[in-house]
Amino acid sequence: MRHRPHRPVQGMFSGTGLITLCLAATATALLSSIWWYAGASDAAGANVRSAPTVTTPFGPLSAQDLDFITKARLAGLWELPAGQLAERKGTTEAVREAGHHLVDGHTSLDTHVRTTASRLRVPLPNEPNEQQKQWLATLTAAMGQEFDRQFAAILRLAHGRVFSLVAQVRAGTQNSLVRSLGDDANATVLDHIKILEATRLVDFSALARDLAAVPSPVPAPPAANPTSAVPVAP
Repeated sequence: MRHRPHRPVQGMFSGTGLITLCLAATATALLSSIWWYAGASDAAGANVRSAPTVTTPFGPLSAQDLDFITKARLAGLWELPAGQLAERKGTTEAVREAGHHLVDGHTSLDTHVRTTASRLRVPLPNEPNEQQKQWLATLTAAMGQEFDRQFAAILRLAHGRVFSLVAQVRAGTQNSLVRSLGDDANATVLDHIKILEATRLVDFSALARDLAAVPSPVPAPPAANPTSAVPVAP
């Protein structure tokens, strides 16, 4: 029997064929069970590690890579508005400056996330998860010095939880686009940790206790349809 010649990898990836379907299916499975800034159980972690790896022109794209891209998107969806609240409601210059760093950092990082997701055909969520909505509601309701304390405590805890995850993804990914995003995310998270601590409102004893506690699982929103992903200019 005569075999048909294989099409180039780039052509396969840029269409709407098997690779796109695999990416969408894998991302959908991940997005329904993984949450941002929350520690997954051992069983959930095992499920992520055993999910299929997809071949792309930029290197293998693992389940952990997909999880990271999704979480980076979710971070911007709630931390940017949290920063805007701090710019408006902070009672000290240090809190307002921390808010400015969050807005600036996540505006830039989210652009990088959307560019990466577009090139890898990864669907992205378009709203925060339930835990993140609760945090935003808490900050929206708080006033005066209580807002300052809540802002520093919530944001520093969230960044502390994600810091080690970013390093893990950056150290282990085989995908060049994810490595670049990991570099950007690492620099952004570290900057935010430092500027939050500069408010002098972080209770490090409480922070250590909360970081050691296992967070309650909060599901992420359903995966977006790949055809309705946020458009990114070339």
